[in-house]
Amino acid sequence: QIAHEGTNVVVTVDCGITAIDEALEARRLGMELIVTDHHEMKAELPAADVLVHPRLPGGDYPFGGLSGSGVALKLAWEVCKQVSGSDKVSPRLREFLLDAVAHAALGLIADVVPLHDENRILVKHGLSRMRTAPPVGVAALLEVCGIEAGKPVCAEHVAFKLAPRLNAAGRLGCARLVVELLTTTDARKAKELAAYLDGQNRERQALERKIVAHARETLEASPHFDLPAIVLASDEWHPGVIGIVAGRLADQYGKPTLLISSRGDPSSGSGRSIPGFALHSALSACDDLLISHGGHAAAVGFRVALHRIDELRERFAAHAAKHFPVGVPAPRLVLDAELPLSSLTFGLLKEIDRLEPYGAENRRPKFLAGGLQIVGEPKRIGGGERHLSFRVKQAGNATRAIAFGMGDRAEELMSAGGQCCVAFTPRINEWNDMRSVEIEVADFQAGATARLI
Repeated sequence: QIAHEGTNVVVTVDCGITAIDEALEARRLGMELIVTDHHEMKAELPAADVLVHPRLPGGDYPFGGLSGSGVALKLAWEVCKQVSGSDKVSPRLREFLLDAVAHAALGLIADVVPLHDENRILVKHGLSRMRTAPPVGVAALLEVCGIEAGKPVCAEHVAFKLAPRLNAAGRLGCARLVVELLTTTDARKAKELAAYLDGQNRERQALERKIVAHARETLEASPHFDLPAIVLASDEWHPGVIGIVAGRLADQYGKPTLLISSRGDPSSGSGRSIPGFALHSALSACDDLLISHGGHAAAVGFRVALHRIDELRERFAAHAAKHFPVGVPAPRLVLDAELPLSSLTFGLLKEIDRLEPYGAENRRPKFLAGGLQIVGEPKRIGGGERHLSFRVKQAGNATRAIAFGMGDRAEELMSAGGQCCVAFTPRINEWNDMRSVEIEVADFQAGATARLI
């Protein structure tokens, strides 16, 4: 409880289901919590007794890149100092704030903010707290994700394991369960909630696979396939999952993508972009066709009337065509160096890990290995056989490779007699107390020699 009853407080957070839940809870406590999107400072500020925003006009805060969780942490920190009457807080509040740093790190990574300056510091210390003394709910979440207590927690664990389970509740059910998980002090309740969220995430994954397949089939059979942007709608799509699917299509086809769940009128839509195309600006150009919209350069949400969808497709595609006058640029994968398999040692991995935390604008290095030969046959693994597992050999050195989301490319991988080149990130695989270096494939080309731009 951060304010006296009747105080009007504005805190910058993400405008999702969780934010709505929090606004309702604040109102129950007698406060009016006005929720604003952290990505942009609106031209007209809301009336409030307190306004919290890192880029407040006229303010002098040195770093404006905090996400909502970062802002919430700074607010809590200041409240604790005020309660303590000094910069040094009580031991109880210190533990609370250390837990809050872990929670802030979850939000900072999940929200894909640039991991530099203050964001980088908060994430580094938040990940350390998750390893040494995680809050009860985070500990339960780490356990259900298969991350052993006391083992290092990296930003990729949060991005690809913890965050999807936290998001699944809001996408398919009630995000309030996440609040309960992250605030409970009851270890048994935390385990029950974490297990439920894990189940929700599996359900979300199955739903996502189904919608991805349907969306691809719809797009490739559509007369609009050659447009420079993708706009698809279906009443079979769950509105909580279309954002993830839009991201899959944008990555695969290299085009800005809007997907619409046309179950109701008006319909809910979600979009994902490609580098160099500001999605929120594109929707602003279609403002008169939309009931509402919001977001930032990479991701947006919107509402549109059913009878406006075809017109939205035309206007959105026209905006993309104007933005890319010579055509949508082909997707590019930036590689840091060519690296032979013989260089993949534990020492190299240790040096790479020293640059953690990795994330937005501080990506993990990607390397190229050419002249590889597949050993044996690639295997399709994972739910829905979405992934590929195979072994590659180069000059007497062999290693396992895992290609996430490329299960449907097995025939392409073997099309040159098993010769290939791969773009990859090395990683350590631990299994039955055994450790080995393997490669996580970002992309591959069939043939012995890589074709580079």
